[in-house]
Amino acid sequence: MIKFRILICVLFTSLFVTSCGFKLRGDQQLPQGVDSVRLSSSVAHMPLQRELKKQLVLFKIPFSEDVAPVRTPGTLDIRLEGDSLNRRLLSLFATGQVAEYELILTVTYQLAFPDKEPQRYEFEVTREYQDDPDAILAKSRELQLVLTEMRRQASERIIRLLASQANGVG
Repeated sequence: MIKFRILICVLFTSLFVTSCGFKLRGDQQLPQGVDSVRLSSSVAHMPLQRELKKQLVLFKIPFSEDVAPVRTPGTLDIRLEGDSLNRRLLSLFATGQVAEYELILTVTYQLAFPDKEPQRYEFEVTREYQDDPDAILAKSRELQLVLTEMRRQASERIIRLLASQANGVG
């Protein structure tokens, strides 16, 4: 009898969760009418483009890097226009040296859905970064890791926008 109640509770819980539209975060889909993605960038070998390719492979989204200007039916065009990194001073040591920065990665890109005009998007990813003038080599490596993580987060955000378009939210 107890097993039956547990089974009923699990069944109703799963029914409730699926009926409200809940999906696992990693379950990304392309919008209706889109079969594949064409990825291009204004700068060759852009680090953000490499991160976005990794995300497309991870989510099993078919893509190509064809840079032909002709748009094909069923293909979503993502054009990365650039990313820029700015630093904002947050705090200083007593000696006057910079102790902490806020890193701001600004990403600009265009999405062109089939049979629609391209739309331009821009967003920022921010991180706090503590600097230590006594450990320059270690901090430069740490900065590279932080930038890679920021670009990964930016590419995930682009993929989530595609998923929201698939669900009719965006």
